[in-house]
Amino acid sequence: MNREQIQQLIPHRDPFLWLDEVTERTESRIVARKLLSPDLPVFQGHYPKFPVFPGVLQCEACFQAGAVLIAGIVPTGTNEVPVVTRLNNVQFRRMIRPGETIELEVELTERVSNAFYLKGKVSVEGKVTARLDFVCTAAEAPPGM
Repeated sequence: MNREQIQQLIPHRDPFLWLDEVTERTESRIVARKLLSPDLPVFQGHYPKFPVFPGVLQCEACFQAGAVLIAGIVPTGTNEVPVVTRLNNVQFRRMIRPGETIELEVELTERVSNAFYLKGKVSVEGKVTARLDFVCTAAEAPPGM
């Protein structure tokens, strides 16, 4: 799945879309990638002399991958969008530098009504950079979103 197809499923757009492609998607698991180009604005300020991709954006990239996964369960065309309601057990293990490609793996572990319980993992070249547990729920989007 390419960026255009991803954008058909979730409302995120540049400069806040953290998925370039989806390489695998089943009913309960998704794998996606994002090349972190050295010219991304985030690297100008975090940190100018030692640029590092922020941990909070690693989490956000997992949230977006989870949203694409959930879009396969909650049909697109509805007026609902997935929003994060809980974040637990976050661990950061390695810094991510400009020019690296992150791989995101998100697994749906449980669904209770419209709450989706997910586990996320971010890695670079097979080395884990972050792990997290999070919950998304489907929320009503404002008209025109």
